[in-house]
Amino acid sequence: MTTFVLVHGAWGGAHGFRHVRRLLRSRQHDVWTPSLTGVGERIHLSSPQVGLSTHIRDVVNHVLYEDLDQIVLVGFSYGGFVVTGALEHIAERVAHLVYLDAFVPGNGESVWSHLGRAARSKIELGQDWLVTGPARGYDSPAEGEWMAARRTTHPQGCFTEPVFLSQPLERYPFTRTYIKATQAPEDDIGNDAFWRAARHAKESPAWRYQEIATNHVVANNRPEELARILAEIA
Repeated sequence: MTTFVLVHGAWGGAHGFRHVRRLLRSRQHDVWTPSLTGVGERIHLSSPQVGLSTHIRDVVNHVLYEDLDQIVLVGFSYGGFVVTGALEHIAERVAHLVYLDAFVPGNGESVWSHLGRAARSKIELGQDWLVTGPARGYDSPAEGEWMAARRTTHPQGCFTEPVFLSQPLERYPFTRTYIKATQAPEDDIGNDAFWRAARHAKESPAWRYQEIATNHVVANNRPEELARILAEIA
């Protein structure tokens, strides 16, 4: 049995992993999906004070309070920033780190700096501190409708706050994998950054690399394939 901690992305929630969670548990794995403050089921806690460090603490506390060890830590999309920042506190509890079509930041970088001006201009600002994300494509209309009903705004501070990473990822003792969604539209928000990270992982002996032929919402469109890859990692 392997312990998985799956960290969702922006504008979503832990519910986005519900199919993968069920599939991994059916293989007798232990699966945890912490919800980040101010989005998804915790939208009622949204405020201008919520930032990247809030979400890092959400994940860190979840791991520490549940006393999880030797985990496979998975960060999806924006969740790549969250799992990266969490390493300063729980790196010794991580056996394998997975970036699922996600940002892979270095020390001092932010989501905003990764996106660049052109991509930032496509994101709609609501109130001064809230951001509305782009529409996503789902293979199943029913899945798309279900997810759309649960889509929320996201505190902008999460995108402007830089991440702290005390050393390059390759220096940590755990193994690491990048999983790229190969059919994401070229102009998809963040896709340039995801491809940069994917190319680095594909060419580096310090990384493992996998591809899934779907768009960005991998866990919704290809849950069986994603669960299989994660189980193989385990």
